[in-house]
Amino acid sequence: MAANKSPDVLVIGAGSVGTPAALAMAEAGLRVLVLDRLPSVGQGSNKRAIGGLRATHSDPAKIRLCLRSLEVFAGWKERHGDEIEWHRGGYSYVAYRPEEERMLKGLLAVQKAGGLNIDWHDAPSLLSIIPDLNPEGLVGGTFSPDDGNASPLLAVHAFYRRARRLGAEFRFGERVTAVLTGGGRVRGVRTDKGEYAAPVVVNAAGPWAAEVAALAGMEVPVRPDSHEGGVTEAVARFLEPMVVDVRPAPGSANYYFYQHDTGQVLFCITPSPSVWGMDTRETSAFLPMVANRMVGIMPRLRNLRVRRTWRGLYPMTPDGFPIVGWDRALEGHLLAVGMCGQGFMLGPGLGELMCRMVLGKAGEQDQETLSYLSPYREFEGQEKLK
Repeated sequence: MAANKSPDVLVIGAGSVGTPAALAMAEAGLRVLVLDRLPSVGQGSNKRAIGGLRATHSDPAKIRLCLRSLEVFAGWKERHGDEIEWHRGGYSYVAYRPEEERMLKGLLAVQKAGGLNIDWHDAPSLLSIIPDLNPEGLVGGTFSPDDGNASPLLAVHAFYRRARRLGAEFRFGERVTAVLTGGGRVRGVRTDKGEYAAPVVVNAAGPWAAEVAALAGMEVPVRPDSHEGGVTEAVARFLEPMVVDVRPAPGSANYYFYQHDTGQVLFCITPSPSVWGMDTRETSAFLPMVANRMVGIMPRLRNLRVRRTWRGLYPMTPDGFPIVGWDRALEGHLLAVGMCGQGFMLGPGLGELMCRMVLGKAGEQDQETLSYLSPYREFEGQEKLK
């Protein structure tokens, strides 16, 4: 970006959403400045993600966005040469009770209509795909073979390097302290280190989204929820899909695990009740809880050694869907917040959508997608595959 020119777009947050958004905008020829309070790219929720990438969702908006994201991840190395450890292993939501069977089968019509390659498999068929599942009580499950996984850090750094080559500027260690306005529109931002003018400001601030939105005079229902994850030693490949078990149990609403391209098994739970706040210190309760659940569904895992655990933040909304759209009260203020722990899988598709919004080129299908994610929706119901 030329030193004497202000940016066309100022993005707050250099993580799983802000970085691919900056890339998409730079590819379109826009001048982009990204500000982040942390020391370098991907140092917030991104580096704590376990790397799952799926279009297997329960609504058309996220299916559509993530199908595009999958295309980006799957073709990245061939197009740009960066190793991001992409692996197309699929996702499987398993059912050991009639409740999960009904829910998963009930979503198939919406998922297939959205273009998702997914089917229900009875127990024998699912065991042919995932032989190490515990067969006792297994009813079946869905399998979507085109989903996969990648390294969040390698991917966000690849997006960052390409965005910079295309002219996007990143400034780290700067906390936004004010959103500058005038005449009913955004004018730029002030940080603890300076002021920047821009006609468009994008809030992609992750767990700090509500704090940043408040600076623009907008209240958004986003608050962080602490989730814990872990990783094992590396072993020879024995598991292809991400396995997701949505049965609730004491302390956890669901859990999921997969084998990464490096051979390590990564795993996570959704805590129940939620653990609200910014605390990222891991706990002693997590590993026994998740280990019992994982070994129960796949006994082979009992011999794996865990290398480390950690805790990250899921910026949650009341209904489990992201908030994406323009601020009606402040022209030029664009929200891309409340990813509910799915920013990594949504990022590339969402970044391209936001670019079209900034350019005034959002089409009819984009408007339909945005209607599901509107900041002004009623926040009723719940995402079924959080």
